[in-house]
Amino acid sequence: MVTSPPVRSAPSVLRGEIGEQPDVVARLLERERDRIAKLGRALAKGRPAFVAIAARGSSDNAARYAQYAFGWSCRLPVALAAPSLTTVYGRPPRLRGALVIGISQSGRSPDVVETIARARRDGARTLAIVNDTESPLARTAAELIPLHAGVEKSIAATKTYTAQLTAVALLAASIARNRAALGELDLLPRALAKALESEDSARAAAKDYSSVERAIVIARGFHHATAHEIALKLKELALVPAEPYSAADFQHGPIAMAGSLLHALVVMPPRCAATLELRALVKELRARGSRVRMIGAGVGAVPVPELPEWISPIAAVVPGQWIALHAARARGLDPDRPRGISKITETR
Repeated sequence: MVTSPPVRSAPSVLRGEIGEQPDVVARLLERERDRIAKLGRALAKGRPAFVAIAARGSSDNAARYAQYAFGWSCRLPVALAAPSLTTVYGRPPRLRGALVIGISQSGRSPDVVETIARARRDGARTLAIVNDTESPLARTAAELIPLHAGVEKSIAATKTYTAQLTAVALLAASIARNRAALGELDLLPRALAKALESEDSARAAAKDYSSVERAIVIARGFHHATAHEIALKLKELALVPAEPYSAADFQHGPIAMAGSLLHALVVMPPRCAATLELRALVKELRARGSRVRMIGAGVGAVPVPELPEWISPIAAVVPGQWIALHAARARGLDPDRPRGISKITETR
């Protein structure tokens, strides 16, 4: 296991769980690598036409990552399953021939469970990626990947999110039988430990959010999920109205918001294929008067360790978690008690 850096600021449940992430990912890789490799071979043999994923909250952002992980590794299209079609409208999609995955921390959201149940009845191959192995979702799916994250007591998901991304990456590389990619996963525990060292820099960046009125989080490609997850953390922990954007989508209209009232956080890790585009966008935002912070490389950026881009979202989200935690404190909020939300949300 990788030893996390020493705690250097006020303790909290959330802060402790952020610090557990190197060990959680190392444990998941150690315990599930061989079994997921076997599952990947079976899935590859079955040749699913596409992947459909049912999820909510942070798990939905893990699904966004899966769109790139499965697309890049396996050339498989990935759709978000829209659970409301099943539970609200009674018009479930035809998923026979698909690999249908439910991703959840708790495994207790009825609409996600019912989507997986219906897909299994229709003859689709079903899989649950879940932390609670006794949950309804775990019992409903035909196959199970447990996250081994331990009980997540904080309301905001951190260690279960990075574990979900790791499980997706491991499964995608296993289906593709990509030995090089599977070997790269061993870089993750040490990279996560390194990412935890960004806390001081993130704390300084978080001061910007003490009175911010309008914020965006921008990324591209694999890190589209990272932008969504960091924006979610800023909203639920610090009550910052942060909206996530693909850099490409942002330039198709929303860039009109750029100006002195807009704060932008740009996710641009080392080895990012869209670096030139993102740098140009940072320059344009600053020229229009927006305040810009970066996660990644460059002067003044909150640092993130270098990894192959396809797995870098697993580490790049950590500085965003730190920023959200310290932004909450800067705004006089308790990150362990986000306003008006609970750990388990059972949407139907």
